[in-house]
Amino acid sequence: MKFIYQIMLFTAAFVVLQGCRTKTAHDASGFFEAKEILISSEQNGKILSMNVEEGDAVKQLQALAQIDVSNDKLKAEQVQASIRALQQKTNNPAAQIKLMQDQVKVQQVQLDQLKRERNRVSNLLKADAATQKQLDDINSQMEQVEKQLVVTKQQLNVTLSTIHTQNSGILSEREPLQKSIAQLENQISKGVVFSPIAGTVLTKYAYEGEMATMGKVLLKIANLDTMTLKVYATQEQLSKVKLGQAVKVFIDQDDKSFKEYKGKVSWVSAKAEFTPKTILTKEERANQVFAIKIKVPNDGYLKIGMYADVNF
Repeated sequence: MKFIYQIMLFTAAFVVLQGCRTKTAHDASGFFEAKEILISSEQNGKILSMNVEEGDAVKQLQALAQIDVSNDKLKAEQVQASIRALQQKTNNPAAQIKLMQDQVKVQQVQLDQLKRERNRVSNLLKADAATQKQLDDINSQMEQVEKQLVVTKQQLNVTLSTIHTQNSGILSEREPLQKSIAQLENQISKGVVFSPIAGTVLTKYAYEGEMATMGKVLLKIANLDTMTLKVYATQEQLSKVKLGQAVKVFIDQDDKSFKEYKGKVSWVSAKAEFTPKTILTKEERANQVFAIKIKVPNDGYLKIGMYADVNF
């Protein structure tokens, strides 16, 4: 019995020593973190719908919430109506211009007829078959028609210029109105809140039916597919660490064992800092340590704030 009792004590001591060795064999320790994104409202209005709950997985550019933008929609419709009204304010010179152009044609025909008649009378005058008065009368008529033709053409040009100036002044209002519509459409688009990344909803800060204001935080989202373990190493340990290095990461599985993960060093601080009080390193009493970040693929068990150890 005594021999068996000694064996049991030895076995128990060996297990305790092994457990202690396992617990203290790691190079550094730290906590998991993830890049958390606060999603804020870009519009003022009532929250009409909130399509996600805490813990939901969301895709990039997935619609998360809808803010009431009915006022902006009404403003946009009002501006569009103003643009349509501008066209009705403009003058359509088509009928007036056609009338004056017809007058020019008629006067030109009259002038051509008088030219032919003058040539005929001029030839008759040479043959003493017409008088000088007949020729003078035709020349006078031609001069009158030519003056009328010049006046009509001037009136046509003035009318075209006047109407063009008036219409340009009216239509110049269109561009500012179109800019206003673009601004309103931009505000309307901001009524839909999209997720900038694929990730998991960590916290909801607002709910359907509440009022949202510009800049108010609605949700917190983080991508938990890959976690970041932030640890601190002493200067002596730093000589064993380099960027891209594969390391072993351990989390507590139970009181006596660890669950192992593969990680990769993604960042090493360029300068030392004082040991954070909440962080334990291999040499706790080191005056200064270097921060190290390690990327670890998440199998679903890793959580933000979870404690972990690492071996370089």
